[in-house]
Order: sequence, then C-alpha cells, then structure tokens
Amino acid sequence: MNIFRQMMVKPWLTEQGAVVELLDERTFSQPTPKIGLRLFLIVVAVFFSLMLSAYIERKVFSDWNSLSLPWLLWLNTAILIASSMAMHYALVNARRGQIDGVKTGLSAGGVLTFAFLVGQLLAWRELVATGYYVSLDPANAFFYMLTGVHGVHLIGGLVAWWRTMAKIRRGQDAVQVRLSVDLCAVYWHFLLLIWLVLFALMLLT
Repeated sequence: MNIFRQMMVKPWLTEQGAVVELLDERTFSQPTPKIGLRLFLIVVAVFFSLMLSAYIERKVFSDWNSLSLPWLLWLNTAILIASSMAMHYALVNARRGQIDGVKTGLSAGGVLTFAFLVGQLLAWRELVATGYYVSLDPANAFFYMLTGVHGVHLIGGLVAWWRTMAKIRRGQDAVQVRLSVDLCAVYWHFLLLIWLVLFALMLLT
C-alpha cells in the first residue's frame, strides 16, 4: 500500500497542492512582445548584413560605377535622427506617466518619419532625372534596393506607431501605452542605426 502511494505522488506539486517553481521567475520576466521584437530585430540585422556583404563583394567588379549621392540624403539623415529622438522623448514621458509628452513625442516622431520617406522618394526622383536608372549599373540597383528595403521596414514601424496613437485616442494613459511606446522607440533606434551604416558605406564607396 505504501509503495502504491509513493507511485501516486506528484513531485511537481507541493504538499499544499501548489505548483513547484521549476524555472526561475526572472527567466521569462520580459513581456512577450519585447522578446518577439528582439527576435525580429535579430532576423532583420542578419538580413541587412547579408545585403551589405553582397554590396561589398559586388563593388569590386569592373562594371561598378559609384553613383553621386544626392545632397538630400544628408537632410533625410538628420530628419531620421530627429524622429528617433522624438520617439525616445515619448518613451521618457511614458515612464514618467506624462501622457501629454507621450503624445507630443509620438506625433513628432511619426511626422518626421513620413518626411524622411518622402525625402527618400524625392532623392530617387532626382537620381532618375539625372540618368541613374536601376538597369544601367549594379551600383544603382543596390542603392535603390537598400534604401527601398529600409523604407519598407520604416513603413512597417509606422503601422505599430499608428496603433499606439489609436490607443491614446481611445483614452489610454501613459502606463497603459508604455510597452507600445517602448517597442516603437527601440524599433526606431534600430532602423536609425541601420540607416547610418548604409549611408556611411555608400559614402565610402
């Protein structure tokens, strides 16, 4: 009988019937959206690294003719830096519980991001007007591809930004939107870093 009782004992339960903590609580202390974003950023970082590797390897061939970068790209870079700073401002205010500051930061960050995307399109238009077509040179093709893919990722970020703004319009306070603002800020900082790397590499080549 005692043997039967021992076989029926469930070691993962305490004497009071509570579940035993098999893992340290700190192991999964991060919210799931944060973990998901980090995994996504790792994938994006690998993707851009592969494209940059292809860029560096391709430019050594004789048919590579570096294009003249439009001056507008310098202005666009400053705009993207400002948008990232605005997102950080929104995050700081979210942590302080100041919803007005969150609204200001998010609004400025979104408007500046739209301005950056418009500026990129204008830079493309300027290049096309001066004869830098995609099919004429591999350097042109890489430029349009790299800047285009970066722009697509920014558009994806604007979807999250819009959803966060919608939460604020529904009356959620700074505490309730803090996680969403945090995710937006991290994503904007990451895309700013990617753009700075891309822009610096194009300037050097």
